Amino acid sequence: MMNGPIAGKLVRFAMPIAVASILQQLFNSTDSAVAGRFVGADALAAIGGSMPVVMLLISLFTGLAIGTNVVVAMHIGNGRRDLISDAVHTSIFVALVSGALLLTLGIALVGPILTLIGMPADAFDLAVVYLVIYFLGMPFAMLYNFGSAVLRSKGDTMRPLYALIVGAMLNTVLNIAFVTVLPLGVAGIGIATDIANAASAGIVLWFLMHEEGPYRLNWRKIRPKKSELMIILKIGAPAGLQGMVFAFSNVIIQSAINSFGAASTAGVAAALNFEFYTYFFINAFTQAAVTFVGQNYAARQLDRCDRTFVLCMAFAMGSVVVLNTVWLTLGSTALGIFTTSEQAIRYGLARLWTGTAFQIIATAYELAASTMRGMGWSMTPTIITVIGSCVLRIIWVFTVFQFSPTFTTLIAVYPVSWTVTSVAMLAAFYFVRKRAYGAVDASYLKRSSEHVGIRRKVVQVLHAPGLS
Repeated sequence: MMNGPIAGKLVRFAMPIAVASILQQLFNSTDSAVAGRFVGADALAAIGGSMPVVMLLISLFTGLAIGTNVVVAMHIGNGRRDLISDAVHTSIFVALVSGALLLTLGIALVGPILTLIGMPADAFDLAVVYLVIYFLGMPFAMLYNFGSAVLRSKGDTMRPLYALIVGAMLNTVLNIAFVTVLPLGVAGIGIATDIANAASAGIVLWFLMHEEGPYRLNWRKIRPKKSELMIILKIGAPAGLQGMVFAFSNVIIQSAINSFGAASTAGVAAALNFEFYTYFFINAFTQAAVTFVGQNYAARQLDRCDRTFVLCMAFAMGSVVVLNTVWLTLGSTALGIFTTSEQAIRYGLARLWTGTAFQIIATAYELAASTMRGMGWSMTPTIITVIGSCVLRIIWVFTVFQFSPTFTTLIAVYPVSWTVTSVAMLAAFYFVRKRAYGAVDASYLKRSSEHVGIRRKVVQVLHAPGLS
């Protein structure tokens, strides 16, 4: 990451992450498709409408995995191999604690949160069943996320992908078996997802247990190292908080969507599958930016940080244009994979054309934020995102949407909030970059002057009387 041409390496790094994210989403897409096709529209609404609840609870902890990525990448850039092992074992400790907390909180809060978002009555009980089973598998999901972050921080994006391929195949087969052969309904869909997550986590952990050098996982060494834990929290907690508040704003919006009935919930759930697939390419290049910038910034190679930012932005925007053109062209045909309800498809098309069509705007703030985090600045992008994409959305729901309570008005909040956040984030990136690079230059000059001073003293000693 710190030597040679960057463009090809960025693509090779990002593509497995994008494919891995797509496979993760296939867990949810398969759940939704099987529910909508074999169980009914109510089941699709229960599973699709539950996703904001899932994201609300897991966002804080998945954000911490970004801290793992950055801390290991920085140790690599600094050449501090002695600290890598501490970072690895601290990360797995955080994963275990996160999984246990999510399991407990998820099961305890499912009912109240579904009530808060106004889950349609005919889908409420099904949603409770699905989410309780889903959260039972959270320890596996966290172990996969944190273990994958360790592997990716050193440039290994293929093996996490292999683990997900196995999980996705297993999830698809078990979904169909538990719904058609064993008539378990949404419970079977949740069980299949948990088993698939366990398989993926197990494979990633096996990889780590057989790594060479400081990356190897030893279960006896799993304990928090204070210095590493603090860095993970410093970088990851703001990112997680951002994701959590972001998810909360989506819960508010989901509540408004649910007010239009089960058809709107199902239609939006179907459309979001395609928006997520596009976002995964944005996310892949944001993770590439975090890792490449983290290593090169630590190594004081600032020109490579700049090239990484520009190239990741170009690749991400290109991906958005291509993929969203495909989704918008397919339209109702694509939505028909998930539901046969014509009313749900109409809502899904409105979501695609009013929201997804403008998704390229979000690329700007995502890449700027990830680049700042790679340089160790995590709180600034968090504050901007919370205000621009979260607070603004909540205000929109309670003001603009109340004045014009139509579905189109509601969905229009996405391009509006993306635009506001992107403008603010790019402005912040300009100032953060200038300050961060200035700090590196000042550190370099200080160390250079110290080196010159030492060299002068050596010369003076060597030329002292009796030594010349």
